[in-house]
Amino acid sequence: MMDLESQLSAIVAIPQSNAQALSEFDKQLKKAEEKFVRWESRDLMIWDSSPVEASKYLKGIEEIQSLIETIGGLSADEYGKKKKNLLYRANSVLKLAMSRLEDELIQILLQYKQCADPGHMSFRLFGVDQIGYDSFSLPSIDERSSELSSEKNNNSNESEDYVVDLVHPLGIPHIKSIANVMFASNIGDEFCHAFVNMRKEAFNEYLFDVLGWQKFSIEDVHMMEWTSLNSEMKKWNWIMKIVVRVYLASEKRLCEKILGEFGSFSSFWFLETTMDTMGCLLNFGVAIAIGARSPEKLFSFLDMYDVLANLRSYIDALFTEDAGCVIRNQFHEIVKSLGNLAKTTFVDFGNVIASNTSASPFSGGGIHPLIRYVMNFIKTVTDYSDTLNLLLKDQHMEGSAAEIKFEDQKCISPLTLSPTSVHVLSIIGILKSNLESRSKLYHNEALQHVFMMNNLHYMVQKIKNTRLEILFGDEWIRTQKTVSLLRDDIRVPHFLSKKSSKNRLKTFTVAFEEVYKIQTGWYVPDHELREDLQISTAHNVIHAYRNFVERVSVKYKITDKYMKYTVDDMEEHLLDLFEGSPRLLNKASTCRK
Repeated sequence: MMDLESQLSAIVAIPQSNAQALSEFDKQLKKAEEKFVRWESRDLMIWDSSPVEASKYLKGIEEIQSLIETIGGLSADEYGKKKKNLLYRANSVLKLAMSRLEDELIQILLQYKQCADPGHMSFRLFGVDQIGYDSFSLPSIDERSSELSSEKNNNSNESEDYVVDLVHPLGIPHIKSIANVMFASNIGDEFCHAFVNMRKEAFNEYLFDVLGWQKFSIEDVHMMEWTSLNSEMKKWNWIMKIVVRVYLASEKRLCEKILGEFGSFSSFWFLETTMDTMGCLLNFGVAIAIGARSPEKLFSFLDMYDVLANLRSYIDALFTEDAGCVIRNQFHEIVKSLGNLAKTTFVDFGNVIASNTSASPFSGGGIHPLIRYVMNFIKTVTDYSDTLNLLLKDQHMEGSAAEIKFEDQKCISPLTLSPTSVHVLSIIGILKSNLESRSKLYHNEALQHVFMMNNLHYMVQKIKNTRLEILFGDEWIRTQKTVSLLRDDIRVPHFLSKKSSKNRLKTFTVAFEEVYKIQTGWYVPDHELREDLQISTAHNVIHAYRNFVERVSVKYKITDKYMKYTVDDMEEHLLDLFEGSPRLLNKASTCRK
């Protein structure tokens, strides 16, 4: 190669005779052919030999290019045929060298390829608690608040630069030197095709092998069971952040480093590199946006919307050229569609509650699953209020000019509330109407009151110490907290004869045992509320029972032998009420005659 270089370099001027020049060029070309063919016979890659050898190879190509230019500049005379033959042979050598350069380029891109570590980037983008998509569990609605708070804190670094080297810096000069030679030989397109194909493979490998994404058709997504789909949606959010914020930004920088000096090639080939793989990712978003909606999917819809809305400016900056409008437009359309999907799902939630009816009462008068779900749902809604307010800003509820009125509370104009708050108040109103309808399914009026007390108390506990408390206000909460909902089912007579007193005692005992059997089966799950109710009930009944016993004992000399239960017995038994497990009193105990 050194001989070739020195001999070709010596050709500075064209000899006076075309015949002599062509003869000299023929000699030099033969040596060049032998050198390049010898290189082709080696298994060792040129750039693996040494930087010096690679430099000599590129220099030899430049000299062949110079030789072609010189021969082409000779005048057409009787040696035209020989000149043509020399040009053909020289171009064949150059073509062989260019083909070898493509192989070298591919090898260099493979050898110096680097991967953006998803674990490291997750730490920087999302914080220590969300290193990878595997860390995303499927929380229930009431668990999402703390998760969202953590995510919002971690989003404080949104403006940081996360560009990494996808090709090791040591490989960049080699790639650029090959690019310069191939573009100078007017085969820049061949360089770009080889470069882009390798970078496409790298992107696919990163997405599918490193990040663990799968290619789903729209039909695949729509047929997926919800738990699996929700998991894929969370994974997709995680991947989209890394791909857009890290990988695409890094890929664009790489394209600019290699192709930036060759004009508009950089943006065009960046689009070529990324379009197919991005289309695969965005296709999942399209499938979600046109799929079925239901309340349990709302917060996953909102998560996807928030992720894409936050990435929108990055996509616009990455795909700035006209050709990039394909990606930009599709991305923006998905953001819009997901926003409409989330908005419609939320607005329709009240109708879902209203249509949730039953023909049979809920066992024991306890907290109904519906209110648990709705209150957890509403509590989580407050964490998304900024996003929902944005989506609902042009949404007008039917009758929105009217005022919303709570029990024992002044009217509130929707115009003074955020759009989300107006819908939350509407949902609470629908929920209370639903509960009242369900309470009427109980034949026992006292159990109706127990049911309403349990569920309103649960509602209050869910609202207290949250952002909802500000919306509803202290007065509304105090109104719902009343425990004076039970009426007395046990009546103790005041004016009785001795005989009637004995009969009344027996009647009272039978009534008490029946009430005990029924109301021990009623369930007040909140421990504090249950104790308050037990004490309140015991106070009312024991006070009346003690006065009655004392009165008949003094006036009619009726002794304890006529009483099946003493005052202490009654007090102890009343503490068994509202435990949710029906009990029977000891049948062996009978009144003594």
